[in-house]
Amino acid sequence: MNKNNVIERAVPVTHSQNVAQKTAISNFLERYKLLKKANGFTLIEVLVVIGILAVLATVVLVAVNPAKQFKTARDSQRTANVASILNAVSQNVADNAGVFSCNGEPKDLPATSTVMKSGVDGYDIADCLTPAYISSLPYDPKKEGGVWETADHYDTGYLISEDASGRITVKSDVAETTATGEIAVTR
Repeated sequence: MNKNNVIERAVPVTHSQNVAQKTAISNFLERYKLLKKANGFTLIEVLVVIGILAVLATVVLVAVNPAKQFKTARDSQRTANVASILNAVSQNVADNAGVFSCNGEPKDLPATSTVMKSGVDGYDIADCLTPAYISSLPYDPKKEGGVWETADHYDTGYLISEDASGRITVKSDVAETTATGEIAVTR
């Protein structure tokens, strides 16, 4: 016995009702198949994806933090510059039997931190170091007026001093990422 026959015997249905029911069921199934096959995203799905992307973008920007990366790069450059200048001074001292010399004449290093630059308001060290110990004096990457053109016209922005025990310190009084606010190397 067929299922349809059992249903028809239990509930007497006229022929026109039976055709209408079959047509309604057929139409519903066709619409359901079309909905099931439809491709695309709902508005909620799109909004969820946009929200996730916004959170990820924020996390990446906080992690990368370009301003901090630039500050770290400039401080790394300052550290390298200070070390290069101190190496050149140390080589000069080593070549001259423990005495800092400029053009064959002994020259005292300042006892207090003094900016290395040309002119009367700085400690002129270029003739003592360039080109024999260093090709040109490096200068602070962010100091306004920091320049190296020639041994007669430069401003490193870095400071040099020698303490009473003969230890030489070259430093930058500008440090963007350190707690002390300076970068110093002493030998």
